[in-house]
Amino acid sequence: MKLFVGLGNPGARYAGNRHNIGFMAVDAIAAAHGFSPWRARFQGQAAEGRLGAEQVLLLKPGTFMNLSGQAVGEAMRFYKLTPADVVVFHDELDLAPGRVRLKQGGGHAGHNGLRSIHAHVGEAYGRVRLGIGHPGHKDKVAAFVLSDFAKADAEWLDDLMRGISDGAEALAAGSGDRFQNAVALRMQPPRSGGKPAEPKPVKAVESGSVKTAGPAPEDPGTDSRNPLQKLMDRFR
Repeated sequence: MKLFVGLGNPGARYAGNRHNIGFMAVDAIAAAHGFSPWRARFQGQAAEGRLGAEQVLLLKPGTFMNLSGQAVGEAMRFYKLTPADVVVFHDELDLAPGRVRLKQGGGHAGHNGLRSIHAHVGEAYGRVRLGIGHPGHKDKVAAFVLSDFAKADAEWLDDLMRGISDGAEALAAGSGDRFQNAVALRMQPPRSGGKPAEPKPVKAVESGSVKTAGPAPEDPGTDSRNPLQKLMDRFR
């Protein structure tokens, strides 16, 4: 069994925040792969399902970001999981918006959610680092992560969520390279011939990280909603 944890803060007030991109990621996986309805468990919200051959529990801690480790530790003890069975989706200031890197183990780099998980289960779990960019000065970080994504971010964010959903089965199977390629296929612009650009092969390493291609706009078609409205409607 695998435990996929999305980090964020609970409640409608924080739903669109950059800090909640981890919640958005597991919401997208649940919706795309027919997981059970979310219900209160392990000091948070949990949904169960399968990704390929793997049984997976999705978890959104309800303890606020700086206490996320309480929920993760409780779920791990219940299912007798090890850190190697856990993957955490979280926002990453040090990556440009739309970039994704995988990491296994290592430090928390000052992220309060990871810091709490470290304290409860150690550092050997996997991470999917989801780039949100940096405001440019450390004094602006708190306001930046606790503010909503801009309307201009909605298109690449939607493509990113679709890519994460596409690659979720590979991630559950332990194939980081196939996960990265699935995300890259959504994020790269199509060639003039109408086919998506072929992503460069990527290699997932236990203690390293890999970067996807940059964000690409999505054809809005005839939908009259603006991109941010379309994104938020997907998670209502």
